This record gives sequence, structure tokens and C-alpha cells, in this order.
Amino acid sequence: MINLKFNLKYFLLTLFIFLVEVLIATSLKDIFFVRAYLGDVIVVMLIYTFIKSFVKTKNDQKVIFGIFMFSCLVELAQYFKIADQLGFPEGSLMYIIVGNSFSWIDILCYLVGCLLLSFFVKLNHSKGEAGAN
Repeated sequence: MINLKFNLKYFLLTLFIFLVEVLIATSLKDIFFVRAYLGDVIVVMLIYTFIKSFVKTKNDQKVIFGIFMFSCLVELAQYFKIADQLGFPEGSLMYIIVGNSFSWIDILCYLVGCLLLSFFVKLNHSKGEAGAN
């Protein structure tokens, strides 16, 4: 059962990360490392905070694993040129969001992002438990 509950903290964090992603895509696109790798590391965090904005979860590690699997499926869809298959015009917002070029490096970046996210979540939970004692 899905437990829907709005969380302002995660929603504001989602907006912040989204703005960082937009900044990376528009203003920092000339800095290769940032555009090519950091954006993909951060996008899994964006998805996580978006989910947590509206859904109260019992097992954050399962959510993170699900986000990694979803990211891999999107990357696999890019291998099959899904944006072209769906008829999105090249350069359109949906074409950019969906993407159209498969990369093993992107999957590695998603993994790094999920591992960092998992670490931060565990750290946050342990701080919460220490504060409760």
C-alpha cells in the first residue's frame, strides 16, 4: 500500500536539485565533467527527493534500488532510440529529458549517485536514531 503524504522539506530539496540540473544543462554545459557525469549522478537524487515529497516510504533502500533499476531501463530505452520512436523532435524538451544515446558511463554515474544517496540516507537515519536516544 502506498502511503501518500506531502513532505515540504523533500519538495523544496527537489526544487533545489532541479534548479541545479537546469543550471548544469544550460550554464555549466561547457564544463565537461559537470555536464557529462555530475548531472547523471545528481538526477537519481532528484528522483528520490521527488518521490519522498509525496510518498512516505518504509524502506528507503528499496526505493533507491528501484530508482537505479528505473534509470537503467531508461538508459536501455535510449539504446533503442526511444525518443525517436516516440516521435519527439530532436532538441525538444522531451527529447532532451528522455535522451537518445546509450552509455555505460551513464549507468555507472547512476550507480554512484545511488550509492551516495544510500550513504546519505543511512547517515541521516543514524543521526535520527542517535537524537532519539
